[in-house]
Amino acid sequence: MSPRILQLTPWPVRRRLLGQVQRRLLPLVPESRRLRTARQIVPLSPASRSTRAARRLDAHPAGVRRENCDRVLDALTSAGIEWFRIPVAALTRTGVAVAETDRHRAVGVLKSLGAHLQVLAPRVWRLSWPVTDPEGRLTLGSEYGCEIEFWRAEGGNLVGPRGNPVADVVPAGEPGIAVAEPVFGPFRTAGNTRRYRTREVFTMVSPDRVAFPIDAVYTWVDGDDPAWRARKARALRENGWVAGSNEQTANDSRFLSRDELRFSLRSLHAYAPWIRHVFVVTDDQVPAWLDTSRDDLTVVSHREIFGGTGRLPTFNSQAIESRLHRIPGLSEHFLYLNDDVFLGRPVAPEMFFTPGGLTRFFPSGALVGSAPRTPCDTPADSAGKNNRDLIQSAFGRVLTRKMKHTPHPSRRSVLAEIEERFADRVAATAGHQFRHPEDIALLSSLQQYYAYLTGRAAPGQIQYLYTDLADPQTPFRLARLLHDRHLDAFCLNDTYSSPEAIAEQAALLAEFLPAYLPFPSRWELAQPRTTTRPVVARQKTRAPQWEAAR
Repeated sequence: MSPRILQLTPWPVRRRLLGQVQRRLLPLVPESRRLRTARQIVPLSPASRSTRAARRLDAHPAGVRRENCDRVLDALTSAGIEWFRIPVAALTRTGVAVAETDRHRAVGVLKSLGAHLQVLAPRVWRLSWPVTDPEGRLTLGSEYGCEIEFWRAEGGNLVGPRGNPVADVVPAGEPGIAVAEPVFGPFRTAGNTRRYRTREVFTMVSPDRVAFPIDAVYTWVDGDDPAWRARKARALRENGWVAGSNEQTANDSRFLSRDELRFSLRSLHAYAPWIRHVFVVTDDQVPAWLDTSRDDLTVVSHREIFGGTGRLPTFNSQAIESRLHRIPGLSEHFLYLNDDVFLGRPVAPEMFFTPGGLTRFFPSGALVGSAPRTPCDTPADSAGKNNRDLIQSAFGRVLTRKMKHTPHPSRRSVLAEIEERFADRVAATAGHQFRHPEDIALLSSLQQYYAYLTGRAAPGQIQYLYTDLADPQTPFRLARLLHDRHLDAFCLNDTYSSPEAIAEQAALLAEFLPAYLPFPSRWELAQPRTTTRPVVARQKTRAPQWEAAR
């Protein structure tokens, strides 16, 4: 069966067919050809999901959410119908209350708008105007709709038809106030200056809500840059020990850039619009498509965060991670992401931090090996065992589980404390130009256990996928992910790739990522620069979003 026919096959049938291919056909294919065969069989460019959706180049979920809300409110206002905004339980939807006495007129107005209309209950309607990308690969539909509730007058109060996160009863005669969009939740567009009528009770910050700024930090490298490759070759000659180490210490596949950063930023823009500022840490490299003129993005050179410490140039991700808390202007709370980590659907900041400021961490089912470290261990396994030794010496506890490859919630103060407490080990890691058996993994493992055992972290829950690009099962996993979009985050990792597999992996990503994340982010240029000269722009000091909204 051809990929095109599979593409048009109903998903339940297609899923069964792909399962049969996985179990029966793929094992018969020579191992060296399995990834290519799987990629050719599995369709990762879905047909249009909606023929009614408006096709646009520039849409994004939070923007569609706001547009749906504004169109409803503008129509009600034009008709002279009073309304006030209310919170709703769903992260991505908006809510508006209308008096039951105005229901007949409001229904007439709403039906005339030509929207996708759903009657959820007799007194609860939802309106949306679906939007899709030009290829019809992703539709932003009713999940971003505006919900209209008809509130009844009872004993001097207005009573809603259902519960909401704050209050379903308000005094009927209470005057309204006008507030900015962030008051109603974190899933909102940046730069929206419109103010919305509401009641005072809905402006109070809930104890369940994160109300502090959160930044994002990426580390990125372009392994195809000739100048960078020359620096790496010179460093390899100066570090003869690398030749006798594990093949993952300095293999080229770890430094490949297949445009993952562009699509990871798209996922951040689409699904975590509450991020205040993005920092991209590089070895004086800048992607040609990255808009460095934006005031919510800063490109940071290794030289800025290493200063007089460590050893540059560095090709050691663990060394770079040991310096990230030194980024100028970085907020206390931030997410650390590798560029092969992507958000899969809208998420709230409470997934990563508690309202009191604790970081959440996501233990993996994979275990840190209990045997002593050996020269044959991968750099990641060596670092995990070194972290285990530090935690055991400091707290008398033995860590056993690795962490999932998700965005890592982090706190600058915790990282600075670790650097001070384990100064020799952190300094040694920063001084290794390549991943070394003595390294520790500060951001991706050590900080989680250290914060937990000092009362500053708590276990969290996240729906997540990790898959290795070299694994021939990966195309099948991505096909399901593309159809279901059921995960909070996923990691498309490349631990080691033969030269023959690199082209297949690039083709796989080139099919999947634009289909999953078709809309550009606010950090992309419409036309790439012709020079990659780094531009480092300082971050402005900002108040937390909820304070600025009042």
